Amino acid sequence: MEGYDLIGDVHGCGATLIALLEKLGYRDSGGVYRHPQRKVIFLGDLIDRGPRIRLAVTVARRMVEAGEAHIVMGNHEHNALTYTHPAPPDSHKRWLCEHTPRHNRIIEATLAQYQDYPSEWEDTLAWFKTLPLFLEIDGIRVVHACWDDGLIGQLKQRLPNGRLDDQFLIESADTSTEAYRIIDRLTRGANIPLPSGIAIQSGDGYTRQSFRAHFWSAHPEQWGDVVFQPDNLPGDLEERVLSESEYQRLSYYGPEEPPLFIGHYWCEGIPALPTQNIACLDYSAVKYGRLVAYRWSGEKQLSSDNFVWVQVVNEG
Repeated sequence: MEGYDLIGDVHGCGATLIALLEKLGYRDSGGVYRHPQRKVIFLGDLIDRGPRIRLAVTVARRMVEAGEAHIVMGNHEHNALTYTHPAPPDSHKRWLCEHTPRHNRIIEATLAQYQDYPSEWEDTLAWFKTLPLFLEIDGIRVVHACWDDGLIGQLKQRLPNGRLDDQFLIESADTSTEAYRIIDRLTRGANIPLPSGIAIQSGDGYTRQSFRAHFWSAHPEQWGDVVFQPDNLPGDLEERVLSESEYQRLSYYGPEEPPLFIGHYWCEGIPALPTQNIACLDYSAVKYGRLVAYRWSGEKQLSSDNFVWVQVVNEG
């Protein structure tokens, strides 16, 4: 095998996923996309938002189950599990993830597209539960949003393969638990709350009271040193000094660490590397951006020349 093709957040753009696989040299053989020398690693968030969610899941799952691909869990797969899992009997909630208008909207497209296929949906949820939260494979690391050595170490002690069990899933919906901190950091990354009364009207249609922060600035001082999202911070907040408590919220991944591949952060424009050992592959596919892959062939220092992408067109 020559290497891995790592693919960012698909978000239901199933036809675009097939176009990207074919551009990368994968061909459908017996219902599975295969390459003679390479395998795929999906970075999570196969579902929600897009028009061909079932197709995206089917293509990825068949590749994983045939040994032609690996995958890590994204926050949207975790959301689907907690949204559909009953809360414990002693809870004041009915579901692990309460069915608020916001949560309903996030999963709306997925539920609609599986509505006439209830058995397939149940089987898909069971598969989601088998997805690991991280991968360390052949000298690279893969996680959906943020690599945090301390939290991954805690996860390995409890779940060495990084795959959820029912108890961990239940605990991960409780913000006071270690399980929640692990899931939140690995699948959603660090978020810093905005000042009271200030919100961001995000490009994905949501109002946010926090911003996404990255984890590769060695000595950040201001909010602008760590902000990592397409939405600008309001006013002069980029110059706001990080408080000690905000600084403590951050993770750090240094330049001496192995190559790391992440998704999640809704980048825009031509794919580029934030550092020489980190590649983010989420380029807003579902918003008619790009579905992006990185062709890794053993290099310790990543190169922007190894990005491959397709423009997303209307799949409807």
